[in-house]
Amino acid sequence: MAAAHQELLTLQEIRVNRMRLCEKKEVGCELEEKERFWSELDEVMESIPTGERVVIGVDFNGHVGEGNTGDEEVMGKFGVKERNVEGQMVVDFAKRMDLAVVNTYFQKREEHRVTYKSGGRRTQVDYILCRRGNLKEISD
Repeated sequence: MAAAHQELLTLQEIRVNRMRLCEKKEVGCELEEKERFWSELDEVMESIPTGERVVIGVDFNGHVGEGNTGDEEVMGKFGVKERNVEGQMVVDFAKRMDLAVVNTYFQKREEHRVTYKSGGRRTQVDYILCRRGNLKEISD
């Protein structure tokens, strides 16, 4: 599945926590392996002080779906298609870590939200997450 490492960089007096997720394809992985990935990512996030900015960009191989009923605190209305199990894991992670699924907050034509196309299927699997408190600093 994946291993997570964290590096601390200093760029012009701005501290940047850089996480690198070494990912295998999640498609076809056992649930236990997926849960281990999320547990490791939780540990990395918990090691970052809450006052520091966090931005995560990754292909989660999940679909958070369109709309945000019940999940308004972590996502906007502008996902793509239906949520699947892996997408629910992304949303649950965002809730646990007080993050926002950034790309769902910006209204765009669907063709600009789609990050994966194959065999006539079009969906969104790449997401950017940030701390909810920093969402206002991000623009489209």
